[in-house]
Amino acid sequence: MAIDNDPKVIEKIESENYLYLQGDSIEEDILIKAGIKNARGLVAAVSSDADNVYITLTARELNPEIFILARASYEGAERKLLRAGADKVISPYVIGGIRMAHAILRPTVVDFIELATHKQSMELQLEEITVRKASRFIDVSLSDCAIRQDMGLIIVAIKKATGQMVFNPSSESRIELGDTVVALGERKDLIELENMMGG
Repeated sequence: MAIDNDPKVIEKIESENYLYLQGDSIEEDILIKAGIKNARGLVAAVSSDADNVYITLTARELNPEIFILARASYEGAERKLLRAGADKVISPYVIGGIRMAHAILRPTVVDFIELATHKQSMELQLEEITVRKASRFIDVSLSDCAIRQDMGLIIVAIKKATGQMVFNPSSESRIELGDTVVALGERKDLIELENMMGG
């Protein structure tokens, strides 16, 4: 659900049929009306870093288990947002600068990443899939899962439940409960893999 106070933004949200609440997201009662106490995640992305810090503090107090992604506009704001309780902080300006540099230095890599991450592309997609209890692949090696052979998917990485990231895992790498598998391939095959992982 989106929260905004700008009539023009509200008009656009309505035209695209998104759930929304008109109000100021720094107000505790607005966050409560939006369902913050039962929410799994929150994106604090207003234009003011100070407001994002306040939203983060309030959300963390109302729901200690929520995952908070916050936007930072200026240098130094990232540290404050993390101290306020954000799980992850993103600076669009830093990301934009890095992407522009990569577009000059590594244009083919950028083209590939855009192809793999844009949902409009039906050719390739990059997806993360969590291994759940119902998965038949728990404690099975990648070679025995035959994910590449049977579905044509490439396992780019496995994020272990501990947070450790295993890039380009070997065929002997084992899939464990709670792992997050990062796979590259066609959407229909990714959906099949998600079902096999208990999703």
